[in-house]
Formats: sequence, structure tokens, C-alpha cells
Amino acid sequence: MELVYRMAELIKEQQAELERLQKLVRAGKRSAAPFSNGKGKPDDKKKKPGRKAGQGSYGFRPPPKADEVTHHEEAHVGEECCPECGGELDAKGFEDVWITDIPEMPRPVVRHIQMQVCSCRQCGRRVRARHPDVAEDQRGATAHRVGPRAMAAAHVLHYEVGIPQQKVPRVLKELTGISVTQGAISQHAIKTSEQGPVAEYHQQLRDSVKESPVVYTDDTGWREGGKPAQLMVFDTDEATVFQIRPQHRNQEVRELVPSDYDGIMVTDRGRSYDAKELDEVKQQKCNAHVLRSIDAVLEKKKGKARTFGVELKRLIKESIQLWKDYRAGKQDGYKESAGKLKEQVTHHLRPRKFTDPDNRRLLKELGWHHGRGNLVRYLEDPRIEPTNNRAERAIRPAVIARKVSQCTKNPRGSMAHAAYCTVVNTLKKLKSKTSSLVDELTAVLRGNRLEAPAQPAGG
Repeated sequence: MELVYRMAELIKEQQAELERLQKLVRAGKRSAAPFSNGKGKPDDKKKKPGRKAGQGSYGFRPPPKADEVTHHEEAHVGEECCPECGGELDAKGFEDVWITDIPEMPRPVVRHIQMQVCSCRQCGRRVRARHPDVAEDQRGATAHRVGPRAMAAAHVLHYEVGIPQQKVPRVLKELTGISVTQGAISQHAIKTSEQGPVAEYHQQLRDSVKESPVVYTDDTGWREGGKPAQLMVFDTDEATVFQIRPQHRNQEVRELVPSDYDGIMVTDRGRSYDAKELDEVKQQKCNAHVLRSIDAVLEKKKGKARTFGVELKRLIKESIQLWKDYRAGKQDGYKESAGKLKEQVTHHLRPRKFTDPDNRRLLKELGWHHGRGNLVRYLEDPRIEPTNNRAERAIRPAVIARKVSQCTKNPRGSMAHAAYCTVVNTLKKLKSKTSSLVDELTAVLRGNRLEAPAQPAGG
């Protein structure tokens, strides 16, 4: 009996422990608000909703142009007398209103092309007709393919709009009625990025970087087949070039910006750009990164130890504001003012001894960059921007894509991703206001746009 009693007590204890653990599991799985900061308290400093003053314009949808109107209708008053008092109505004219909408589900354009086939009487060789929209191997089981315009739309949705490739077929089916698989889109991107007009145009854009007077570059983490990799971007006035490599060293940078590059490279403070192989390349270090480095030191300092950082921060911010005023047309005598500011920065970063180790390190690093002319080069040449924000903005879509995908699976996929991101983002930069991105990419797929982008005269 004693044994039975002890067993019953043990079962009760285990049941109680099981219930306790189940409660912990349920509490751990409780859903939370997205992007919760974990503080548990709402922010008292609430921002006023709506657009801030000076940020964008407040307006209304403008009327369409005359050639944009596709249908004309007239709506007449249906009442025979005034609905208020019953009086007679006199016609006074019409008011113009417009409605812009999408058409009903379009019917896909299916072209039936009969390719004549001949054979040589002498050797028996089979000779097939040629057509600009028909591939050499398009026959038999692959005789029915999706055209370049539909594929261009798929690639724009994925590489520019940012829709996951898995969902692109659903979007195309819903909007156009064309059925295409994710595999077909992926294989088309890989094949055309390795050979053909897209591959040629991609290479021309890569070659154009070293001819640009200024290039802005940045990098971010990537994954290829689950292994760490690096995605780099090189942004110029005429092109935006992406590159995916296993590492981000000066070797990878010099694939696009060689050691004898004659222009100016705007970068962050990554070590790859400070390699000896790039000593002869003029650079401009991102001042936004510099200010963050100064703030990181100031957060830990008190009293006189803050003097160096505070003054340096003031000089950098004043230099940036001077550049902004000049670019906005508000600054007269820019050359003289810029020269004085540069002299002040040079004097402040002169070699000297500091007892504080953080200030010593800051002086050594920024003094070295300034000695090479890489800290405030924009004061001498205002066409250069003081930050590499352009490159950071260009790389932002890739960062978002990384969050909602597994990146790329192999080198061929990485090449296709870099090639199409390069081509699509460059076309977006160069296209006219009247053309669509799908039209521009279709032209590339058909080989109608293989000229390298022209660089602006004088930078």
C-alpha cells in the first residue's frame, strides 16, 4: 500500500510539472505586435501624422493630356425640373471629370510563326528560317515559349518592384492572363545573363564604371547557397552596377574600380578601400559615417575629453551645410569659404598628443584620411557628395530582398541576380518619362539597346 501511495503522489507531481511547462510554452508562443521594440511602454513623443512641412508638394491628381484620353462620354441631367423647387432647367454647359482605370483582363497576344525548313540537295543539310523573336533551339517540346515582353514584365516585378519570384507568376496570371512558371522565369534570367543582349549590356555597364568621373560604392551581406557572401553596388550618374562575390576585398573592388582609376570614389570607412592597391585612387569618405564615429566617442566622454570631438563635429557639419547651400544656389563666395573651412579642419586634425585613448585613435584615423585628401574633398570639388548615401539608397532594395528570400543558391543565380539588378536599375535611371521600364527591358532583350551609356561632359 505504501508503494501505491508513493506512486500516486509521484504521478500528481509529474502532472503538476507538466501543466506548468505547458503554460510556459503557451506563453512563449503568444503573438506580439510586429517590429515590437520590447520596451513594454508606448512612446510619449508621438509624431504628428501626415507629411511634414517642406517635404513634398500638396496637390491633386492633374487632368490627363488630350492624347491620353481613350474614351469620350457625355452625362446629361435626367431631371425635367429642379428637384428643389420644381422650376424649369436651362442648360449651362458641361463640367469635365476623368476616370483612369485598368482595362478588363487582356487577352494574351499569341503569335503563330511557321518557320520554313529546307534541305540541301547536295549534302542534305537542314536549313531553317530565322526570325528575330524565335530562338535557334525553339522547336519540338519547346516550340511554345513566352515572349520577351512578358519575361521583361516578370523581371521588372521581381528585380525592381521587389515581388518574390515565387509570387510573380500569380501576379502575371491575374493581370495579363499569361501562365508562366517560377522555374521558367529563373532559367530565363540565368540563361540571358550568361549570353546574349542582356549579358553584353551588363558587361558594357560594368566597363562604364571606370570611365565615370565619380562613383559611389557600398556593400552588404548576402548568402549564396547558405554560405556568407557580399553584395556590392557601384553607382554613377549613368549606371548602377551590382556585384556578388564570396568576399569584399580590394580585389573585388578593383574589378570595377582599377588601381589607375582617374575619377573619385566615394566610400564608407571599410578597410577594403584603404588597401595599398588603391593608394592612387582619389576618395571621399562618407561624412555621415565620420559623424557617427565622433558621436560614439562623445557618448563616453565628459569635460575636456569632449572638446576635440565637439569641435570636429561642428567643422564637419558646417562643411556639409556649406556644400548643401552651394548646391542649392544659396552660397556666394563658395571657394573662399570652403578654403577657410578646410584650413580649420587641417589645423584641428594636426598631429598632437592626447591622454584619452579614444581621442588619440580618432585623431589618428581621421587625420590620416584628411592627409590623403579623403575627408573633405567635396570642399574643393562640389560635384562630389559628402556622403555615400546614393550607394546606400541603391543597395536598399537588395537588403529588403534578403529579408524575404534565401538570397541566391549558386554562382549562376548570383550572376543572374547581379546582372538583372544592374540592367533594370540602370534602365530606371536612364529611361524617359514617357517610356515604361518594361518597354526598356524588352528592347534590351531584343538586342535593341547595346550601346554603353554616355558619360556627361566634364563630369
